[in-house]
Amino acid sequence: MDKKSRALVGHKIKSAKDVKKIISKKIDRKNKIILCHGTFDIVHPGHIRHLLYAKSRADVLVVSLTSDKHIRKGNMRPYVPQDMRAFNLAALSVVDYVIIDEDPTPIKNIKLLEPDYYGKGYEYGKSKIITKTQEEIDTLKTFDGEILFTPGDIVYSSSSIITSEKPNISLEKMIFLMEAEGITFSDLKKSLARIKGLKVHVVGDTIVDSYTKCSMIGGMTKTPTMSVKYEEKIDYLGGAGIVAKHIKAAGAEVKFTTVLGLDDLGTFVIDDLKKSKIKTYAVLDKSRPTTNKNAVVVGNYRLLKIDKLDNTAINGNVFDDISKSIESTSSDIVVFSDFRHGIFNKSTINHLSNKIPDKAFRVADSQVASRWGNILEFQNFDLITPNEREARFSLGDQDSVIRPLAKELRTKAKCETLILKCGEEGLITYTADSDINPRAFFNLDSMVERLVDPVGAGDALLAYSSLVLKATKNPIIASIIGCIAAGLECERDGNWPISSKLIFDKLEYLEKRAEFV
Repeated sequence: MDKKSRALVGHKIKSAKDVKKIISKKIDRKNKIILCHGTFDIVHPGHIRHLLYAKSRADVLVVSLTSDKHIRKGNMRPYVPQDMRAFNLAALSVVDYVIIDEDPTPIKNIKLLEPDYYGKGYEYGKSKIITKTQEEIDTLKTFDGEILFTPGDIVYSSSSIITSEKPNISLEKMIFLMEAEGITFSDLKKSLARIKGLKVHVVGDTIVDSYTKCSMIGGMTKTPTMSVKYEEKIDYLGGAGIVAKHIKAAGAEVKFTTVLGLDDLGTFVIDDLKKSKIKTYAVLDKSRPTTNKNAVVVGNYRLLKIDKLDNTAINGNVFDDISKSIESTSSDIVVFSDFRHGIFNKSTINHLSNKIPDKAFRVADSQVASRWGNILEFQNFDLITPNEREARFSLGDQDSVIRPLAKELRTKAKCETLILKCGEEGLITYTADSDINPRAFFNLDSMVERLVDPVGAGDALLAYSSLVLKATKNPIIASIIGCIAAGLECERDGNWPISSKLIFDKLEYLEKRAEFV
């Protein structure tokens, strides 16, 4: 949304107190006031009919909308953030003023504004009056206000519209968030320069992700066996290793501490890291193989995945070596990248955490794709970046909608910042000062334009959000850059390190698009 467009309607968006001052001048009631309230997640024809009728009954139409923090209709709702919802309503010529209601119900604003009328959708009045509506009616009676139910026979549902086909407004949502916080594209690009030279120590489980590409032959005639023709096998460094490569590609200095087996894949890992000029401290454990996850791919389908690994806890000597590496390494950031393949477990995490140098920025990510990792075992970190499944597992909560789930997880983990990865839905970020900061949380949609392979997106987000948050101390900038990095990773097959230039170029592209939004 360009500044000129915002200026045309932005003057309509007011606080409830400001609207009260304005309408108090019309106290002679020659000018009638009507108040309508709702979520208005997607402004649809039903809303337009409702607002047109409301304005036909009064001189001044005030619309209040429920703020993001009080909406719990479904997962990742509201789909449209409150600033954008307010702008959408203010853009309607029929609407005179828009209020973002910070309370869970409109009762406080009804008492403050004392409108002549309060407009409700006809569905609220066609049968038995529900408790919340009755409370609104009782409040209106205290100053002789009147409730009006919109006539009509069609009820449109924002939820149904969003569920059937979500509009792609990822860029618009990002721009509204940036403008609300005074962040420019220049700020985003400058954050990439501030990454360079940071000293980062990545500690975690190395995984070699293999793609065995085949073509279909068919099924056997005598047994239910699928037959495929081998074409090629490609190995990529994954797990904590790709986190280290992302961070190096961003321009930081990296040390990587991990455990490898005495095998060919272990040699592959060391050679690959050497090519990337990453200082590697690999503890070689002859009792375990280098973790390998091999996906058999036919066309665009994963036919089968074959894992070669040992998930037992590392032995005492290996544990001591890793502890010394953490304690002796001077770092701006320490990243624990946990895939539950031996290094991190309930008995080692606290001890390893205590070895982190005092002034280092502490980051943790614990994945439970095939193991029972628990992100809550990483306490008092500056940043944690679990996904929704990991959050639900750690809290034992399958049912809560995502926002209160994220808030509870941040509280129990005692972390400064939580970035909850929500897959194709994007991410939601909670900050430590959530009780006093109006930007206690925010969400960003996925920035993927052409999905090829989602594997590794979370590792790219972890790397870039950690670097930018340390460099800027701004969770919004860190979340945006992390989200863009994750999107770029999804647009390639296999694990590839995302360079800061790729992100810079993406920002240039988005900035040009934003000029026409």
